[in-house]
Amino acid sequence: MTQLDIFSLEGKVALIAGGGGAIGSALAEALAGAGARVAVAGHTPAANEAAVARVVAAGSEGLAITADATSEADSERAVEETIARFGHVDIVINAVGGGAGKVLNPAESYPRADWDWIMELNVRSTVIATQPAVRSMIERGRGGAVLNLTSVRANLGINAGYSAYVAAKGAISSLTRQWATEWAKHGIRVNAIMPTFVDTPQVATLLGDPAFKAGIVNRIPIGRVGETRDLVGPAIFLVSDAASFVTGQVLGIDGGLTATQ
Repeated sequence: MTQLDIFSLEGKVALIAGGGGAIGSALAEALAGAGARVAVAGHTPAANEAAVARVVAAGSEGLAITADATSEADSERAVEETIARFGHVDIVINAVGGGAGKVLNPAESYPRADWDWIMELNVRSTVIATQPAVRSMIERGRGGAVLNLTSVRANLGINAGYSAYVAAKGAISSLTRQWATEWAKHGIRVNAIMPTFVDTPQVATLLGDPAFKAGIVNRIPIGRVGETRDLVGPAIFLVSDAASFVTGQVLGIDGGLTATQ
């Protein structure tokens, strides 16, 4: 045994909501490499299967689950299928979200339909994915870990019509602290990672605008946007025993962006 064994996820089972996405699949592969068996839940079967292929290539077992992130029934079923396959759930990661670039509206006239969609996609999806998983952890009585994905936009405004998105990400940061407070008595830790722009297909349109991208990069001291690989180490730390005394924290992964604001 070495001191680095506290980062191992051997024997752990992780359920990743949104695991078929660019960030979710990178996290699925990383957790598998650390020893976890990984269930990937998402609305696109092909993407889920591709993520599971990465899990298997990393030397672990995976399970693909087709599920709508905004459906309570699907979220319940995802937990049930994970437990049926692997016996329990130790880790839940919420990697569903985004949508900001698709509904940019002035704050004074932000449409209700767009607002509700962003809240459903980001906040509601996080709540309904987490609740059944945590209930199973409480019933099992062996603790667990929840990792949410928020954004630097939880803390920073931007003059680009992001009212609903910043509100949603701020809510996830607040939920992280609230859940950590409530579930600590069950040995369940809740933390979040807070990246700036990560280069994924989801934000390709925004980052494809040279002026927009330059504006972002010029504000980041490290001088680039994030990549999915930048989220891997912090995520493994926060869901592993290495972070056994860490809960209710929102960890910025932003190349120093928020340090300059």
